Amino acid sequence: MWDTLSWLLFFFILIAILVIVVYQLICLADLEFDYLNPYDSASRINNMILPEFITQGVLCLLCLVTGHWMMFILSAPCLYYNTRLYARRQHLVDVTEIFNQLDGAKKQRLFKLGHLIFLLFITLFWMIYNALEEDEM
Repeated sequence: MWDTLSWLLFFFILIAILVIVVYQLICLADLEFDYLNPYDSASRINNMILPEFITQGVLCLLCLVTGHWMMFILSAPCLYYNTRLYARRQHLVDVTEIFNQLDGAKKQRLFKLGHLIFLLFITLFWMIYNALEEDEM
């Protein structure tokens, strides 16, 4: 039962990270179509970056603690990338350079979105598999 609950927790954490990344993409799209000014867009995105990084770290830590090594290995590259961005102080969006960085920022977040959706499907599969396995016992 604990294994199914851990997969359920992973699922909800991944949903939270997905919501944060989609919100950042929406802010970038609104900036691109002039619905938001650069200051508002940058401040909204910057307010969501640290919660995304922390949530990703919590996900990796929980995978490590619960013994789901493969899920940890699949989640670790995103955590490493986030840590590298933070260490180089490149994690925040600059208001004055946001239009120059718009395409790169969108590609970065779309890649994160694809990676997170991949992890979500793996989590969903293992959650259902463990629930059915417990049901047989």
